[in-house]
Amino acid sequence: MRQVRRPHLFPTPPPPSATPSYIPIRFPAVNLPTSPANMKEVIIRTPVPQAEKVEPISLPHEFTIPSKKIRSQDDIAQFHSSPYFRNFLGFVVSCSESIKSRKLSDPCHVSPAVETLVSILQKLVAYVDEIPPAPLTGRYGNVAYRVWHERMSGDAEGFMLMLLPPDLRDAAVELVPYFTDSFGNASRIDYGTGHETNFAAWLYCLARLGIVREEDYPALVSRVFVKYLELMRKLQLTFCLEPAGSHGVWGLDDYQFLPYIFGSSQLIDHKYMKPKSIHNEDILENFSNEYMYLSCIVFVKKVKKGLFAEHSPMLDDISGVPNWNKVNSGLLKMYKVEVLEKNCLSASQNIIGLVIRTEDSKYAQDIVLTVRMKMSGVSVDFGRCLPKGCNERWEDKNSETNSAGSVSDAYNT
Repeated sequence: MRQVRRPHLFPTPPPPSATPSYIPIRFPAVNLPTSPANMKEVIIRTPVPQAEKVEPISLPHEFTIPSKKIRSQDDIAQFHSSPYFRNFLGFVVSCSESIKSRKLSDPCHVSPAVETLVSILQKLVAYVDEIPPAPLTGRYGNVAYRVWHERMSGDAEGFMLMLLPPDLRDAAVELVPYFTDSFGNASRIDYGTGHETNFAAWLYCLARLGIVREEDYPALVSRVFVKYLELMRKLQLTFCLEPAGSHGVWGLDDYQFLPYIFGSSQLIDHKYMKPKSIHNEDILENFSNEYMYLSCIVFVKKVKKGLFAEHSPMLDDISGVPNWNKVNSGLLKMYKVEVLEKNCLSASQNIIGLVIRTEDSKYAQDIVLTVRMKMSGVSVDFGRCLPKGCNERWEDKNSETNSAGSVSDAYNT
């Protein structure tokens, strides 16, 4: 006789209890923000940096040789949230706004300090012409660059004294490290956005000292920074400087960042030129001498071979943004996130010192803060000098293979 199977009868489960009798292995996180999938989302969430007025230091002031003070991740986080970090970024934004919708040839106020700055950089350009490159044994790193760097470093203090009035001559001890680290590293024969930021920090110090004022900002960009850019491109081509900490095709540029910020500000509200105009060869040929952004594109195409979309996908992606205002705000956010807020505690590439005042009881005096900030793959240490001949190299083992993704969304937000 065939046996009929009946369904299994399970006991009725007990009612849910407000106090469970078991303890979970791991309590779930509650009300935490979603972790960003990549750096594009971080840039999107970042507020656009705002311009800030640079307040001159009060005199008398005791200037000291830079020394290391910040040693932990907490110290670096504290500095990143401090008004001094924000003020430096605000200085960069102020310089960007000062050149808005202006050509490089437009007349501007040129003070004696700005003329001195330009003359110093012109002397450094002349040094390049006086030092012939040595026979090159590899793709990068002509050893004759070390001769140029040694000559520049030897004259650095004299250059500072050309700028400083008698009551501020003692400030040279803190200005020299900024200046000498603005032109690349002599040991590795390389250059990158960290060195470029050193130059911006040097100009910021001059603003804090009252050497340059707010009315000088347009000339700082259109005269001084343009001359600096001319010098660095000459050094790169003459001595084959290696890109310092480059992200390869996934970086904005192997060497520069700030000229893209300043150059995009120049093009805001331009009647005819749009971000996609970088693909028009006639526009690049006729206007690259007036707009830094276009000159950067011309230089990239000169030193890199192949399709532009393949060797510079981020710049190609930015060209799809509808207007220059969004390009400029996106680049400012990217500079803050990708350059200034990435730090590394294991090694340092460039060292600069900055005297600031902090209200924290831990540093209740004027000190020189030590901050190592990864500058698009380059780490910068505020406040300590590397031993001569040091050949440290920072390796970004944790960087994403493609941190940029499609960045146009970040610029359109």
